[in-house]
Amino acid sequence: MNLGEVPPVIDVHPPSEPIHGWRDFFIHLSTITIGLLIALSLEGCVEWQHHRHLVHEAEASLHTEIQQNSRDLHESIDLLHKQQQALVQDVAILRYIIENKKVPPDRQIDITFNIRSLSNVSWKTAQSTGALSYIPYDDARDYADIYNTQDELEVAEQQAARDAIVSVAPFINSSKDDLDPTGGEAPSVKQKIEVLQGQLILVNSFLDTLDGQYKKFLASHPH
Repeated sequence: MNLGEVPPVIDVHPPSEPIHGWRDFFIHLSTITIGLLIALSLEGCVEWQHHRHLVHEAEASLHTEIQQNSRDLHESIDLLHKQQQALVQDVAILRYIIENKKVPPDRQIDITFNIRSLSNVSWKTAQSTGALSYIPYDDARDYADIYNTQDELEVAEQQAARDAIVSVAPFINSSKDDLDPTGGEAPSVKQKIEVLQGQLILVNSFLDTLDGQYKKFLASHPH
């Protein structure tokens, strides 16, 4: 039965022959009762099979999605650490500019932040189809915890991306030959980069938490 489909109506037909006495009445009533019980049992079995199939598909899809997200997460962690190292060098360059009013030789500022989105299609599908309501409570809680952390990570990444854009703004019209590519704003840029560094610490925290959740889930749900 498809979602939203109207369940079949159970018809109860009157006796085709006249009822003579209480004996016929009780026989007919018993027949109707047994028929209704059989029909309801069959309908319940069909509904149970439908829910079981829905849950099986949802769990298989969620497992595959979490597995793929776990692989992608490792690349995100490596990339984040490289970006954090680049920001440490940026701060050192800005300190040099502040003190010497020029860029150190053979050094350039590199402010970047890349977002690698994690998939949540299977999670949203499980919610919209109602499959989540038939998944055992402990498993549903594990899924909810994982995808809630993904949502929090996404918010933190978006904020970090905004901070990166604000930090790089003074360099938009600068030239590589400029002695001070910040246009005299080195102290302000340094402060903005330090804010970005703090934001990336938060992003890193969510990445580590999510990595632990993925590993725990996949270890307890081998496919």
